[in-house]
Amino acid sequence: MRPVFVQFRCEPGKTYQVAEAIYDREVVSELYSTSGDYDLIAKVYIPEDEDVGRFLSDRLFDIPHISRTLTTMTFRAF
Repeated sequence: MRPVFVQFRCEPGKTYQVAEAIYDREVVSELYSTSGDYDLIAKVYIPEDEDVGRFLSDRLFDIPHISRTLTTMTFRAF
């Protein structure tokens, strides 16, 4: 499994609704609210044989009230 971090910018006033929808999908291992340009950050484990873009698009990116995402691929944990 490959860990990937996904940040979500939500429409104003919709962060809690988006967070609940993400949590309900049972795809992320961790989900946090954040300060800065994005409202939420999630840690997602992607199976090695899955395409990252398709996996995230099919499971998360169709949630209403997400205005932008930023996906960070990981290489090595220390």
